Amino acid sequence: MTHQPAEPEVSHRTVDDGIARLTWSPDLVERGWQAAVDVVRRQVAEALTEHERVEVKVPADDEQAQRIATWSGLRREGVQRGTGGDLVVYGRLVDDVPVHEPGGFRALLNSFLPRKRGIGQMLVRQDSPASEGPRVLLCELTYKADWDLPGGVIEVGESPRLAVTREVEEELSLEIEAGPLVLTDWLPPWGGWDDAVCLVFDGGTHPADLVQRIVPQAREIRSAAFLTLEEVDERAADFTARRVRAALASLEGRGPAYTESGR
Repeated sequence: MTHQPAEPEVSHRTVDDGIARLTWSPDLVERGWQAAVDVVRRQVAEALTEHERVEVKVPADDEQAQRIATWSGLRREGVQRGTGGDLVVYGRLVDDVPVHEPGGFRALLNSFLPRKRGIGQMLVRQDSPASEGPRVLLCELTYKADWDLPGGVIEVGESPRLAVTREVEEELSLEIEAGPLVLTDWLPPWGGWDDAVCLVFDGGTHPADLVQRIVPQAREIRSAAFLTLEEVDERAADFTARRVRAALASLEGRGPAYTESGR
């Protein structure tokens, strides 16, 4: 006599007003991948008949559980850190667009596909004779010892070009419209930061007295100055100094428009 495996245990319970939390047994995938997803998907639908939200928290190192949560229609929402291990939080709202519709499927993919941090910076140069060599505007920052190009993090949904224009106005009180893209520089993970893509835009050339019009944002900027490349090497991090030189070379048609950590 052949014994059929017992139905894997998948259940939900109310954890807060209008919120249900799913749990399932470790043997969920014994009947196969698609069967596991179908069971969880039915439980999600059942929970949403009585709740506005259903969620599940799975270990960050359990890729199988994360796949089950995703293909059951739950969107990845973030990571809950814990001393005993991190948990990935997935959730679905009763009014989310159904996954079988294009908008719902795109939202599901968007919840877990990789995202990179974007940084916009501006290459502002002093208008001076070529014989004197270039001078580039750099900022002395309050939160680190190294000087850096003006700019900052691109907000979600924000145009990189508009972001750098906004950052320069907020940090230095300078209205300089960002010109063409000069350099794309990929930054590897460093010092607690994830990797990022830095986009350097042309800020044009300006008279030396531009610095006299600068009003530094006290929270982030101590001062700003036009620096020679030698001074950039002395005051900036090595990767920033390389980025400045690469941006100048690209602007003049002497170097590539894409670098990695300025190389």
